[in-house]
Amino acid sequence: MRIEAVVGDITTEKVDAIVNAANSTLLGGGGVDGAIHRAAGPGLLDACQKVRDTELPDGLPVGRAVATPGFDLPAAWVIHTVGPNLHAGEDDPALLRACFDSSLELAIQLGCTGIALPAVSAGVYGWPIARVAEIAVAAARAVERLARTDPDAVGSLELIRFVLSSKGNHEAFARELARTKRDRSAQKLD
Repeated sequence: MRIEAVVGDITTEKVDAIVNAANSTLLGGGGVDGAIHRAAGPGLLDACQKVRDTELPDGLPVGRAVATPGFDLPAAWVIHTVGPNLHAGEDDPALLRACFDSSLELAIQLGCTGIALPAVSAGVYGWPIARVAEIAVAAARAVERLARTDPDAVGSLELIRFVLSSKGNHEAFARELARTKRDRSAQKLD
């Protein structure tokens, strides 16, 4: 399994699924959410409205994930997750971890070989990028460990790519990926 971080535009990623840092309404917004809705075209809004009408009338809860088709995006799927808003007092790291865990689990259920994820809850939701990187990379490393011990449990998932909007965000993720790789190597030596 490959885990990597790149600077880029998540809407152009040629992977099976991209993750949308959505709001609970699923009806679009700013930042990554707005960019994904614009790039996917009107079909995405229609699909999200249908999810709201049929499955989630009260909206998508923080930490959960739901999938829709990708419509005009290169990705076949958009996995929507709602991150915790630090400014609203949602400061439990387990909620943020649940966003990444549920998104990765859904990608596995969908049979994805590759998934691209943003820095959920960084930016307007106020979580420090270093903390987001730590939590996101831990979730990815857990899937990587599972792939080594029980390959069937991760299906065909081969690539977890964090797509970051800035060099600073990328550096935080790159540092965390390097740190966890060193820690893993040190554990093997023990």
